[in-house]
Amino acid sequence: MKSSIFFIVISLTLILGACKTEKKEETAEMPEVLEQSILGEEVTYTTASTSMKGYLAYDDSIKEKRPGILVVHEWWGHNDYTRERARMLAELGYTALAVDMYGDGKQANHPDDAGKFSGMVMQNIDEAKARFDSALKLLKSQVSVDSTQIAAIGYCFGGSVVLTMANAGEDLDAVAAFHSGVQLPIMPNEDLKARVLVCNGAADPFVSEESIVAYKAAMDKIGANYTYIAYEGAQHAFTSKEADSLGKKFSLPLAYQEKADKASWEELKLLLNETFK
Repeated sequence: MKSSIFFIVISLTLILGACKTEKKEETAEMPEVLEQSILGEEVTYTTASTSMKGYLAYDDSIKEKRPGILVVHEWWGHNDYTRERARMLAELGYTALAVDMYGDGKQANHPDDAGKFSGMVMQNIDEAKARFDSALKLLKSQVSVDSTQIAAIGYCFGGSVVLTMANAGEDLDAVAAFHSGVQLPIMPNEDLKARVLVCNGAADPFVSEESIVAYKAAMDKIGANYTYIAYEGAQHAFTSKEADSLGKKFSLPLAYQEKADKASWEELKLLLNETFK
């Protein structure tokens, strides 16, 4: 009897040991499906007259240098939405800097303030360029960034900023603008070196047909490498999930459209892949 019990105990021990060994082998495969280690940090940079507060995002698990991308905010200012887009770019393997074009991390809580803040930047291109250049210098200095591979994207006001900076001859390989005006302080000219993507809503009342025709004509005249997409039924701010509530709050023609949001992000990925291949 004792021998039988001893045999059963030994058998169970061997079976349990085998199960534990099998479980350890399954666990060893888990790192392949772990989430990326995206890091984000607030950064401060300056011009001769202004202090700016930005946000840097990158994947710490990538050890080699990678392209850097500037992300310029809507007319509301540097906010969580801008940072979210920077993190999304970090998840794709880039180092992204969400910039601050207003200074001191200033944000607008009302369209009147947003219009005033954005107008002050676009009406003083020298200062706007100084702020953009300061952010560009900071991005290029990051140990994770290949300073020879730089792009910039922007939303609404930010889209107008990156298009204008590209037209001013900034050292950018590519720029992408989303729901952006194309009647710019500096229109396309021979100084433009970047590949350009513009993703706008076909139902955006803030972007006139006349301005689109003039912009395309200027781009065609210089033989620019560009793509202009107008998404059917999409209104202004179609990439922002807060657009509906903000539109309702301030009686503005703003609306999120998931289809256009996802399609335009895929166009951005394609642009970056082709530029930095």
